[in-house]
Amino acid sequence: MNQHPLLIRVLLTLLVYLLLQYLGGSLGALVLYPVTLIVTFLHEFGHGIGAILTGGRVEALQINSDGSGYTVTSGGIKSIILMGGYLGSALLGNLLFYIAAKKPHTTVSTLYFLALTMVFVAIFWFNSIYTSLFLVFSSYCLYFVASRRFFHQELLLFLGLAATLYIIQDFNIGPRSDLELYAQTMAFLPSVLWMYVWLFIALLICFWNLRMIFRAEPS
Repeated sequence: MNQHPLLIRVLLTLLVYLLLQYLGGSLGALVLYPVTLIVTFLHEFGHGIGAILTGGRVEALQINSDGSGYTVTSGGIKSIILMGGYLGSALLGNLLFYIAAKKPHTTVSTLYFLALTMVFVAIFWFNSIYTSLFLVFSSYCLYFVASRRFFHQELLLFLGLAATLYIIQDFNIGPRSDLELYAQTMAFLPSVLWMYVWLFIALLICFWNLRMIFRAEPS
């Protein structure tokens, strides 16, 4: 893809997100509400992946209507599981953003995979009717867009960019409980310093991703 149309596309997506968030009022908040819940899902899913990758398992995953959530795990490495929420969602958001920007031919399959993941979590990590209904409904919406080939790349680009920006904007609020527990586990630094370490890593991931997206292709 030519770099100039791609840059314009990314900037337009960023503009839409910022207008909805800061000038959209109640309508903007309504449009972004499901996106906020999806970001929460990515955060909690990051905890779950951290548990699985370190030999643990996920007992339940909860998404609340106010945008908060929690994941119940057993076993695994606690520090990785705790870090997996904030940094895992940063990685996932950047991955969605990268795929939409650089791998448009895989956008549909990515939306299908994300939809199947939501259905899997709704069934096998069940914790509440609200969470499961939201995940099933969201998965249907993703499936509908992907199957109709209707603004599928734009949707994934918006989700990836919104998730990435939300994680960075929310660094001193969203992961606070995780940070406090993490600081108890990794006691050589206080939680306020871990907060900036996590933010630095998230920004580094974002910077590296942007370099990958906009680097010049060989002739």
